[in-house]
Amino acid sequence: MSKLRIGIIGAGGIATNRHIPAFLQLIEACTITAVSDVNEVRAKEVAATYDIPHVSKNYEEIFEHVDAVCICTPNKFHAEITIAALNAGLHVLCEKPMALKTEECDAMLQASKRANKVLAIAYHYRFMKEAQAAKMMMQEIGTPLVARVEAMRRRKVPGWGVFTNKELQGGGSLIDYGCHLLDLVVWLMGNPKHVSVNGSVYNEISKSPNQVNLWGAFDASTFNVDDHVSAYVRFENGASLLLETSWAANVKDDKEHVSISGVEGGISVFPFELYSTKNGMLLNSEAAYMPGEADPSLPQAKNFIEACLGLSELIVKPEEALQVSAIIDQIYTTSNEIIV
Repeated sequence: MSKLRIGIIGAGGIATNRHIPAFLQLIEACTITAVSDVNEVRAKEVAATYDIPHVSKNYEEIFEHVDAVCICTPNKFHAEITIAALNAGLHVLCEKPMALKTEECDAMLQASKRANKVLAIAYHYRFMKEAQAAKMMMQEIGTPLVARVEAMRRRKVPGWGVFTNKELQGGGSLIDYGCHLLDLVVWLMGNPKHVSVNGSVYNEISKSPNQVNLWGAFDASTFNVDDHVSAYVRFENGASLLLETSWAANVKDDKEHVSISGVEGGISVFPFELYSTKNGMLLNSEAAYMPGEADPSLPQAKNFIEACLGLSELIVKPEEALQVSAIIDQIYTTSNEIIV
C-alpha cells in the first residue's frame, strides 16, 4: 500500500504543535511532502525542521505533490482553500471551525460530494479518551433530555496570533474555544436537528482598561470579538442545551464541563462519570481504565488517513461540523448584545 502524501497549508503553531507531530507518528501510512504559508520564510523554516521537500507561498502550487492537505490557516480562508483542494482531487482535513458562515460550510460539503473526496474537520475533542468512553456509554443514560456545557477560562484571552482578529477569525471565545465542547455534546446526543437558538454575546470585560490577562497582552481599546457567550438551544426531539463559554470570565477557576441528563441516567465527560439508579440507590460510576491515546491529535490523524484510504468512516463528518457552525451563526445573530 502506497503512503498518503500530505501537504500542510498554514505553518503556524497549530500545524507544528498538533498536526505535523501526529502525522510523523504515522510514517507507515503517510508522509508529509509539502508545506505552504503566505509567510514564505516561515514555510521554509518548517520545511527544514521536518525535512519536507516541497515549499511554496502559493498553496495551489503544492497540490501536484500531495494526495491530501491539512488546512491550518485563519478561519477566513478555510472555505476557499478547502474547495480549491477538493476541486483539485485532494482529500482535506480542515482545522475547526469548518468556516466563518454556514453558507461557506455548505459549499465545502457540496465540493466534497462532487469530488468524492474525504472532508474532515479537526474537532479533536471527540478523539479524547473521555469523549470516546462517553460515546460508547450513551445508551446507559437513555433518551438525552438536558445537556450542559461550560468552556470557561479565567482571564486567558489569547494575546498572540490572530485570535482576536474578527475579520480573520469571525469571532472570539465561542468560535475558537466553545465550538469544541459544543461539537462534542451535540455529537454525543446523536446530532439531533436544532430548531431554536438564543444567544447572549459579551465583550465588556476585555474592553475594560488595565487588563489582567494571563495569556499575553492585547489592545483592549480595539477588542471587537466575544469574550463571553451564553446560549440556549432546543432540538427537534425535545432535548435542550445550556451553553456558556468564555476567554475572560471572572470565575474562581477554569472549567471544562460537558454533561447530559437522560431519562435513565446521566453522564459527565470531564471527568468521565456515569450517574444511575439501581435497587433504590443513586450510583456514581467512574472508569478505572479507559483505552485510547493521551494526545487526541494522533487518533484524529489516523482516522483521517484511514478514511482517505477507504479503511474507516470519519469520526467527524462534515455534515455534523456544518451543524455546529449553523448553531454558532445563530448564537451570534440572536445575541442581545451588539459587538462593535
